[in-house]
Amino acid sequence: MDLETLRGHLLDKPGATEDMPFGPEALVYKAAGKMFALVLWKAEPLAINLKCDPDLAAQLRHAYPAVTAAYHMNKKHWNTVLLDGTVPEEEVRAMIEDSYQLVVKGLKKEDRARLGKGRKRSR
Repeated sequence: MDLETLRGHLLDKPGATEDMPFGPEALVYKAAGKMFALVLWKAEPLAINLKCDPDLAAQLRHAYPAVTAAYHMNKKHWNTVLLDGTVPEEEVRAMIEDSYQLVVKGLKKEDRARLGKGRKRSR
């Protein structure tokens, strides 16, 4: 997955915004002001940090060497995914959806209503 495809997919989420609050090295994606993804867009290979259920995070780390505990983030709840082609694109998209849904689930009711109902993905 290249940067423009990734950005398009992230910004396609209801209410998603892109910002650079940590400097020019990282693109941060938020829903109602809460981060659901951080893209290390200058990294080679491209990398993305995503929120994840702790049990699923451990499963993904075991299944894919390109998925690790996120650097500088809560390692229980965040994974880094190296977009080196070893994780299927459908799986990366599913991880993004899961991250977005976890963040939306934690929002206030009125903020969720403003975003609209997102699709819930089950494993």
